[in-house]
Amino acid sequence: MVHPSRPPGISWLGAPARAGSRPADIRRAVDTHLTDFLNAKTHSSALSPVPDEVPEFLGQFLFHGGKRIRPLLCVNGWHAARGEGEPHEVIGVAAALEMFHAFCLIHDDIMDGSDLRRGHPTLHRALAARHSTGRSPAETRRVGTNLAILVGDLALVWSDELLHSAGLPPGRLADLLPLITTMRCEVMYGQYLDVTATGRPTSDRGHAMEIVRYKTAKYTVERPLHIGAALAGATPELLRDLTSYALPLGEAFQLRDDLLGAFSSSASTGKARTDDLRDGKHTVLLATALQRADPAQYASLRALLSAPRHTQDETDQFRRLLAATGARDRVESEIKAYRAQALHALEQIPLPSAASDALREMADAATLRIK
Repeated sequence: MVHPSRPPGISWLGAPARAGSRPADIRRAVDTHLTDFLNAKTHSSALSPVPDEVPEFLGQFLFHGGKRIRPLLCVNGWHAARGEGEPHEVIGVAAALEMFHAFCLIHDDIMDGSDLRRGHPTLHRALAARHSTGRSPAETRRVGTNLAILVGDLALVWSDELLHSAGLPPGRLADLLPLITTMRCEVMYGQYLDVTATGRPTSDRGHAMEIVRYKTAKYTVERPLHIGAALAGATPELLRDLTSYALPLGEAFQLRDDLLGAFSSSASTGKARTDDLRDGKHTVLLATALQRADPAQYASLRALLSAPRHTQDETDQFRRLLAATGARDRVESEIKAYRAQALHALEQIPLPSAASDALREMADAATLRIK
């Protein structure tokens, strides 16, 4: 059985317009939907080839935290387009987005060789620990990685199942599928750019921002909003208006993530400290530091990037250089500017007040967060 960390059994309170301003209700409703889905997979495992541990480990991964940003934006996109009735179908689609996100994170952790996700061992590490008996360390790592790839693949398949079982009318589902496909292609493109640039960071901020645009801004904010709005029959004009809010917010969100990854502790972020610096990720923060560094600072940055491992002293030196070059302050000011741009765009969109309030709160949560 899968038991989420958040209590299931949510019922929608009040009118649908009020639900859009209740992020806790949306999260619980999505988690309940995911729990029921995974429990059904566990119960049916005797009649199917899926081992019990697959929904077990996937459930642990899903319910070890997570902000549910994409489901929240999906539901609020539905409210923004003046969706009517109780959003049961929207919750099903929002759950499909979260399942797809699990697929992305599982594979991303494998590519990055990460040990922690949300303060817990990454899935490939957890599966390696489960299957370590009688295996050498190298074989244990290989098995854990291979099993996590397969569980990630199943999360992708199950995201489709959640989407197709959400109860959408055939016409609405047909209209939605191109948006889902576009979202998936965009995040894969962003990940491809990220992987090809990793280990070879440069001062090219434009390239770093392109990675941000596709891997985060479109995938995390724009497309979930579009998908929710499309479920309520949004016009092309509304989708364009939502983009004017979504893209700067998504860019601010990723820049905040870069700062947290470089300067916060693993206890606050739930990830190993300075993973991006260790891997030589081509982030806007690092590109800015390389662009603004004087010759001595540039040489020091390059030496640190070429080091196979970072001691605490080297990590501290890295952070001092990111601050001394002005990169930290520059990125911080850009976060504020992108947030202001998103909020200004939001003020120009004729939305129901509850949806507008919810999107304003999400802008604050995404850009002013400490983890």
